Amino acid sequence: MMENTKELIARRFSSLERLYGEKATKQLAQSHIFIAGIGGVGSWVAEALARSGVGTLTLVDLDHIAESNINRQVHALSSTIGKAKIEAMKERILDINPLCIVNIIDDFVEEDNIGLYLNQYKPDMVLDCTDQVKAKVAMLLTAKDMNIPFLMCGGAGGKTDVFSLRYTDLAFVKNDQLLGRIRQILRKDYQYPKGSDQKGRALKKPPKMGVSCVWYDQVAQLPTLWVSPDKAPQGLSCAGYGSSITITASMGLAVANLAIEALLQKVA
Repeated sequence: MMENTKELIARRFSSLERLYGEKATKQLAQSHIFIAGIGGVGSWVAEALARSGVGTLTLVDLDHIAESNINRQVHALSSTIGKAKIEAMKERILDINPLCIVNIIDDFVEEDNIGLYLNQYKPDMVLDCTDQVKAKVAMLLTAKDMNIPFLMCGGAGGKTDVFSLRYTDLAFVKNDQLLGRIRQILRKDYQYPKGSDQKGRALKKPPKMGVSCVWYDQVAQLPTLWVSPDKAPQGLSCAGYGSSITITASMGLAVANLAIEALLQKVA
């Protein structure tokens, strides 16, 4: 039975071996990626890594699938509404690759728990697909202290231009309020290189901060209800940014590609 499973996996991932080579596919099968946030971006990251033969995936999220997730999250279906996102994603991954080891953590990342989780699971890389400032800062600082490669995602809400996707150091990010806030915190509270001189004048080329980010260089599109709140039904003016699969999935696939490239450097 196990031999049949191995043959099945060999057939499913033979295209990867032709592309990258046998050593590379073995490296992917032996690799372990930690993904925090299994939503609009993170679900696509997990999907792509599973379909690329990554052998171990640790998924972290406390959220459950809602009907409003169906437009952009790969595990969101009529049949999965109400199910924990990590559970639905695990089932999907095992349907793709029965030999994949999928660890699930039913929790939100916080300063108090991220070190414990990384110590327990010891991943080769941490991918931050969350949208909470404190969680992102905690993951970055902990991964840095533990010398684990780390990649941070910017905001995907309110974005519409898929070709504005960028991969840069945090110092060079524009038009992303989430990453801008993190940059401010790191410079103020954690002695990261500043983007201005002693007189407070912005530097034309600020020094790198050593934080790799994927982000969209586009001003977020405000929902119509935010622009004209007096016309909105009560309560809807506080709704979040709109979001599209073309944006969230593109970011997720780009992040997965960067992770694969990083893993394959070990066999280059």
